[in-house]
Amino acid sequence: MRYVNFLLTTLLALCASCTTQLDVVTIPQNEPVIRAVEKMPRGGGYSTRPKAHHGLSHSIRAGRRGGLDLRAGKAKPSYCSGATYHVLLSMVQEGIDAGVLELSSSEVQALMMQGQGDGIGIWGRWNSNGPGAAKLVKDLRMGINFESYEKAQAGDFMKIFWSDQIGKHEYGHLVVYLGTHQLHGEEYVKFWSSNQPRGYGVKSVPKRAIKWAVFTRITNITNIKNVDSLSHEDTFLSGMLRRSYSRATVRSRCAVQ
Repeated sequence: MRYVNFLLTTLLALCASCTTQLDVVTIPQNEPVIRAVEKMPRGGGYSTRPKAHHGLSHSIRAGRRGGLDLRAGKAKPSYCSGATYHVLLSMVQEGIDAGVLELSSSEVQALMMQGQGDGIGIWGRWNSNGPGAAKLVKDLRMGINFESYEKAQAGDFMKIFWSDQIGKHEYGHLVVYLGTHQLHGEEYVKFWSSNQPRGYGVKSVPKRAIKWAVFTRITNITNIKNVDSLSHEDTFLSGMLRRSYSRATVRSRCAVQ
């Protein structure tokens, strides 16, 4: 309750100085996500080339007194998993600043982006093909995963699958969901991420363009401390590079409701 009360009492003050104002309605658990998005830079271009990986690795550093030093402006150009990882780590830092989360030096180091391959470590899980974020959150017991648009709220993380493929041949996008709206009689899905071609920002696409989506809602960011309970490699996620999986398998392995 202390964390929730802190979030509620500081929401308006923080939003007054945001660089990007988002007209959304959230549940309290998702407010840290929206605050993090509002503080992120804009633009910068989209790329998955080595320059983008290099910039991301230099934008996330261990801070003083067990905190994080996050400078998303250094991660330009950017890509979707890196952009959303900054949002996740901003939630971690907010918990540290609120005094409800304390990380050891080894736990902080586990959060660093150091070129880990898909399925390896925290970053490698978040960055993997398929339901990387959903699997990580489930394994750390940080939240819930589901696939219902009716249940979705602004501030939920969302893995978009643009095709029916999951894994080796997939075409996907990791975003922060902001809601739906009607345009010219068609339903559109609005989200924030690093998007092609401009980079950091908000985008809307026709809902019919999304073949499938897995939503992830973080309900207890303090369970990030469970990092030591994870194996070095999640073979289910690293296997996404070599083979395809069914929706049924993803639902089972990620406890998708």
